[in-house]
Order: sequence, then structure tokens, then C-alpha cells
Amino acid sequence: MASPEMREPTFLLLTALAEQPQHGYALIQEVEHLSHGRVRLKPGTLYGALDRLVGEGLIAQSGEEVVEGRLRRYYTLTTDGVSTLERETGRLQANVNAAATRLRARGATA
Repeated sequence: MASPEMREPTFLLLTALAEQPQHGYALIQEVEHLSHGRVRLKPGTLYGALDRLVGEGLIAQSGEEVVEGRLRRYYTLTTDGVSTLERETGRLQANVNAAATRLRARGATA
């Protein structure tokens, strides 16, 4: 199970898998898209993270196919992965709400 202080790349990987299973290169692209280019995963970092998330039971390998002679492994969120992403989303939303409330009280535009 992921810690409450989930790192942004992990959060983005789980978010990228929320809609449908994806393979490694698609995940690299989706994480970059979701982060508006701020987070760019290198293949070694990605596959290390995927192995860790599989080990934690948050994602599972959901299939393989050979494309142009290369093996593509697809990953999907598990039930625990969905629950973890929901909890982390709630935690982050609570932080955003608290910050917005304080900024409004100060008279700033939140």
C-alpha cells in the first residue's frame, strides 16, 4: 500500500491507468501530458516504478503483445490501486481546499 505522502510521479502513473490499461511508452507520454510537461519519466525510472507498484498490489500486468518485434506489457489498476488513488485524490483535494480558504480569507484570488 502506498504511503499517504505519495510522490507525484506515482500519483500520475496511477492516474494514467485510471481509465484503461496502458503499456510503458504510452504511460511515459500520458504522465508527461497529465503534468503539462513537468514530469518526464525515463524508461528505467518507469519500469522500476511499475515493478514497485506491482509488488505493492496497486497495479497488475494485464496483457502482452508483440508490436514491430518488441514486446509490449500492459498494466492496469487493481482494486487496491483504485482505492489508493481515491484516497490520495481526497487528501490532495483537502489540501487544495484548505489553501484556497486561507487565500480567500487573505483577500487573494484562489
